[in-house]
Amino acid sequence: MEQHQAALKHLFKQEFTKMVAVISKLYGLQHIEIAEDIVTETFLLATETWGHKGIPLNPPAWLYTVAKQKTLQHFRRNKIYAEKVMPQLSLQQNESEEMAELNFSHQNIKDSQLQMLFAICTPAIASEAQIGLALRILCGFGIDEIAEAFLSNKETINKRLFRAKEKLRNEKIQLELPPESEIPRRLDNVLHIIYLLFSEGYYSKTQNEILRKDLCIEAMRLGLMLTEYAKTNLPKTNALIALMCFHASRFNARQTGQEAPILYEQQDVTLWDRSLIDQGIDFLNLSTQGNEITSYHLEARIAYWHSQKEDTHEKWENILQLYNQLLLINYSPIVALNRTYALYKANGRHAALIEAEKLKLANNHFYYLLLGELYKTIDNAKAKSNYERAKALAKTQTEKQGIQEEIDKLD
Repeated sequence: MEQHQAALKHLFKQEFTKMVAVISKLYGLQHIEIAEDIVTETFLLATETWGHKGIPLNPPAWLYTVAKQKTLQHFRRNKIYAEKVMPQLSLQQNESEEMAELNFSHQNIKDSQLQMLFAICTPAIASEAQIGLALRILCGFGIDEIAEAFLSNKETINKRLFRAKEKLRNEKIQLELPPESEIPRRLDNVLHIIYLLFSEGYYSKTQNEILRKDLCIEAMRLGLMLTEYAKTNLPKTNALIALMCFHASRFNARQTGQEAPILYEQQDVTLWDRSLIDQGIDFLNLSTQGNEITSYHLEARIAYWHSQKEDTHEKWENILQLYNQLLLINYSPIVALNRTYALYKANGRHAALIEAEKLKLANNHFYYLLLGELYKTIDNAKAKSNYERAKALAKTQTEKQGIQEEIDKLD
């Protein structure tokens, strides 16, 4: 029974995004909430009907047929919307022709979803709201799931999504690809949102849950969607996908069950997914075709070296040099922190400690974790003090548990 419900949930999440995109493409983004309501009603009817009659041979086709009927009924029944929408659809069409307008072909679904991705990632909406819309409209996540991802509540998320959709209406955002000359610039924002979505999953702030694979998988799916269109299949797109593949390859080794996250050096390399590493290498090679070097290129190459099992000086020297380049084009405290760890691995504790003490990242528990590691064997009292500070700042119970284990080793 549980497997049956899980399968239905996956189907609904998958088809929700397709159906909302297709309906919104035909009737306009100003009606995106109506599209969501129609699709939700379709799923409710499916749950009820399939519970009595069993699942049909072609569940998506059943959903599409019902959605077509409900969509047509809605826009016919509501005169206010009919006055706005029907002139665009030619009032001379008969019912069968109108039904055919709602096109759930594979190609139209792909086109609609790609256009929706660009529409949602408009600079007119704040990044956090873009991520929320992407989770809802492009990934099919429920409001409860989005609220959990943002450590928020349903009411706050509903208000945020409502304001974002209102912005889409007020700015008259169209469900279409930007002009060809604007695609490279607009693509930067799309890639940034996909990167943030993957990052949220890779290091989730959700209570007691460090890794949310479902968010990461959705981010990868959106990235791969971009490779299916020549104008968005650019080197920086491939670099981001390579980065995600390399990180995803270590999912199974990074955390098992509900245990604390397993640090990189302690991971069982036999659990690394070789096929994902190979896929990452393929995308990394594709990313070299061009003159632009983005932060995704550098991060992907760093992730590539992390996917190599041998712990050699060459490996860490390469990682260190890549971090040096990354700091020049995209400085952030986290990049500086990661660069200090690479310095430790390449040149030892004392060299890294000098750089680490300069960072002074007072509210970052990763910073104190690194200091704790660097002070081990040099000054165990300082190591313990920094670990305790890291534990106090850690956001999840699993992290606190892992840090306590490091403290216990010092006693």
